This record gives sequence, structure tokens and C-alpha cells, in this order.
Amino acid sequence: MKLQSASQHEVKRIACGTAVGGALLVAVMFALSRMGIGTFDYRVITGALGGCVVAVINFALMCITIQRAVSIGEQKTMKSFIQGSYNGRLLLQAGWIVAAYLMPWFNVFAAAIPLLFPNLVIFYLQARGKLVPPSERKNPPPEEMEELEDHKGSFEV
Repeated sequence: MKLQSASQHEVKRIACGTAVGGALLVAVMFALSRMGIGTFDYRVITGALGGCVVAVINFALMCITIQRAVSIGEQKTMKSFIQGSYNGRLLLQAGWIVAAYLMPWFNVFAAAIPLLFPNLVIFYLQARGKLVPPSERKNPPPEEMEELEDHKGSFEV
């Protein structure tokens, strides 16, 4: 199933935020190693890269699941479909952490921490008011109101 344009936009935002978080993670782990806390080698970079990829794939799978669930008519079937997808995505994350632990070319901490980045990106966007469209906000900033008024005719039916 192909992602809708709104879902593609959100996946791109999550991917960008996760990449920034991964870069910060590598920088922090490098700084900590310079202070004598832990070690820094290629395994930190490979773990962070792998963790970021798994986190973005997990978010994209969630978007696909929601799109499919909307087309299901019966609520009980929809709920079990979403629950099954959630369990599968949780297993994907757990499998990644176990694989990172067992494989010597991944730092397990650097591999596991990026799984939290999509949540942090969502919290950040929510705090900045970027998740709710300007037309649905109680008091959008004046520059967004002007932009809405410029496009007002295109939204009317």
C-alpha cells in the first residue's frame, strides 16, 4: 500500500528529526568518551544509523496500518488489526535491540536510543503547535492567518 501525501509528509518530518537526534546522539557519545565515560568507535555510528532506520521504518509501518485500518468497516476487526500491527512493530523494535546486542558491530545503547526519537520529534512538534493545522488552532499566529486568508478561496466549495 502506498502512503498518502499527508503520511509521506509526516514520515519525512519524523525521518529528519530522527536523523538530527542520531547526529546528536553520536556527538554526545563522542563527548562522553573524551571525558572518559564509555568508548567511541565505529560501533556507535553503525548502531545509531541502524536504530534511526528501524525507528523511521516503524513509524512508516504505523502510518500504513492506520491507512488500512480506516478502510475496515467493522470496529472490532479494525481494533484487532491495529493491535496486531502494534504487537508486530513492538517485536520489530525488540528484535532490533536483540540483534544489536548479539552482533559485535553495533553499540547496543546507540542502537536502542534512536527508537525513542520519533516520540521526541512528535512531542517537539506538538509543543511548537506544528501538528495541528492553523485553521483548527484557537489562536494561530498572525502570519499564518494572513496565509490562510490568501488561500481562503481555494478551500471553499
